[in-house]
Amino acid sequence: MQDESFKRALYEVLEDTGKRKVAARTLSHFLIFLILLNIGLAVLETVPQVRTTFGHHLRFLQLGSGFIFLIEYILRLYVADLHPPLRRYGPLWSRLRYAAHPDAIIDLIGALPLLFVLFLPNQAFTIVVILRLLRFLKLARYSPALRSLISAVVGERKALLGSSMIISGVILLSATLMYLVEHDVQPEKFRSILHGIYWAITTITTVGYGDVVPVSNLGKIVGSVVMLMGYGLIALPVGIIASAFAREIHSRDFVVTWSMVARVPLFEDLKATEIAEVSKLLQAQAIRKGGVIAEKGDVADRMYFISEGEVAIKLQHETVYLGEGSFFGELALINQSRRTATVTAYRDCQLLVLESDTLQELMNRDETLAKKIMDEARERVAAGKKVLGELAEEELQQAGVYASADEMSEEPELSFDKDDETDKDPAR
Repeated sequence: MQDESFKRALYEVLEDTGKRKVAARTLSHFLIFLILLNIGLAVLETVPQVRTTFGHHLRFLQLGSGFIFLIEYILRLYVADLHPPLRRYGPLWSRLRYAAHPDAIIDLIGALPLLFVLFLPNQAFTIVVILRLLRFLKLARYSPALRSLISAVVGERKALLGSSMIISGVILLSATLMYLVEHDVQPEKFRSILHGIYWAITTITTVGYGDVVPVSNLGKIVGSVVMLMGYGLIALPVGIIASAFAREIHSRDFVVTWSMVARVPLFEDLKATEIAEVSKLLQAQAIRKGGVIAEKGDVADRMYFISEGEVAIKLQHETVYLGEGSFFGELALINQSRRTATVTAYRDCQLLVLESDTLQELMNRDETLAKKIMDEARERVAAGKKVLGELAEEELQQAGVYASADEMSEEPELSFDKDDETDKDPAR
C-alpha cells in the first residue's frame, strides 16, 4: 500500500497532475534549466580552447546531467502504467507502449549520451555531441506552444509535401534552363544540371552567394524570373505552417474551454452544441499574484474557470487552493447571494468569467437551453446539495477537500429565475 502511494505521488510529480503542484513545477523548471545548460555545454565543448581548459569540469557536468536524465527516463517508465489510456494494458504492455511514444523516445535520446560516454568514450564523440543537442527536443514536453507547432506541421504534412514538390520542380526546371542558356558561355560554372541546381537553390531561397551568376542577356532574364518566383515559393510553406499553427492554438483553446464548461454539474446534461454556446459567453480576465478576484460580501453573480495559475479561497476554517482547469462560483449562477469568502490569486492567473446576466440573455433566446439549466438547478436544490462558504461539493472535491456534515449545513435558495428579474441586486 505504501509503495502504491509512493508510486502515485511520483506520477503526480512527474506528470504534473494531482495536488503536488509545487513539487511538479519545481522539477519541471529544474529539468528545463538542465536541458538548456546541456545544450550550451555541448556547444561550448566543440571549442578546442574551452575543451582543453575546462574539459574535466565539462565532462563531470555532462555525466551528472546524463545520469539525471537516465533516472528520469527510468522513473517515467516505472509510473507509465498509471497513465489513464495505458492502465488497461497491464504493467508490462503499458510500459512497452509508453516506451514507443514520441515523448519517451525523446527522453531515451536524452539519456543515451551517458551510455555512449561510459562505454565508447573516444569513438563516439560526434554521436554524443549530436545526441546532446537533440536534448533540445525535450523542451516540447514543457512547452504547449512548441507541441502545438509540431502538431500543426504534422497535420499539414500533405500540404507541405505538395509545396515541397512544387519548389523542387521549379528548382529543377530553373537549373535545366540555366544550364542550356549558360553552358556555352560559362562551361566551368554550369558544367551540368547539378551545378545549375546549386545556382537555382541559392537564387530561389534569395540567398544569392554571387559565386555563380548568369552573364548572358537571356540568362539574366531567366535569373530575374526565378528570383521573383522565389519570394512566392518560400512564402507558400510559411503560410501553410502559420495558418495551421494559428488554427491549432485556437482549436486547443476551444477544446480546453469546452471541457472546463462541460465539467460543471450545472451544464453536464447539455448537448455539445449547447455547451459550445455557453463557452462563447466566457470573458478573459488576467489577475496578478495577490490580486483580489472576489471580495467577501460582494454579490456572487458570476463564476470563474481557471485556465492558468492558481487561486486561494479563504474559508472559515481553512484555505482552499484551486489550480488550472478548476472552476468555482457555480452557485453564483443559481443563488445570487453575498459571497462568504474572499478569493485571491495565489499566482498570476488567467481566468474565464461567466456572468449571470450574459447567461440569462442566452437563456432568454433559447427556451430549451433555459429549461435544461433551470431543471438542473432545481434538482440540485431539491437534492439538498450542501455548501461550504460559497463552494459546492464538486468544487471542494477539485481541491481534495471533503467538508463535514456540520460545516455543509447551508443549502442554496434558487433565485436565478428566467422570468423574474426583480430580485437582482442593482449594485452588480
